[in-house]
Amino acid sequence: MTPQPDAEITRVLQAVGRGDRQAAEDLLPLLYDELRRLAGSKLAHEPPGQTLQPTALVHEAYLRLVGTEDPGWENRGHFFAAAARAMRRILVEAARRKARPKRGGDRERVDLEDADMAIEPPGEDLVALDEALSRM
Repeated sequence: MTPQPDAEITRVLQAVGRGDRQAAEDLLPLLYDELRRLAGSKLAHEPPGQTLQPTALVHEAYLRLVGTEDPGWENRGHFFAAAARAMRRILVEAARRKARPKRGGDRERVDLEDADMAIEPPGEDLVALDEALSRM
């Protein structure tokens, strides 16, 4: 999708500010690709293990932005600055939730390759028994 002219986006943003529901519905398709790139950029700076995907981040930020009474966006740049702040807040909230002891935040992450097995692998006798039984 090609970027929309700034004047068109500014017009739609102003209509959203006036409470035009149709303009709010028209806004996301106009800016979706750019919002998705912004979300990808934000997520690239997050530590490994982030479960939030760019699409979910875009939609959550958009709901927060459009859900306000009068967002007061002046232009495309103002909207994207607000979107970046909203995405950042969402990521901070997600990190705080993940760090809570209730969500395992007090546990240390261990790669399975480095973990000691709680049980021993099957012995040769067990494997031989299984082979003998399968031949019956």
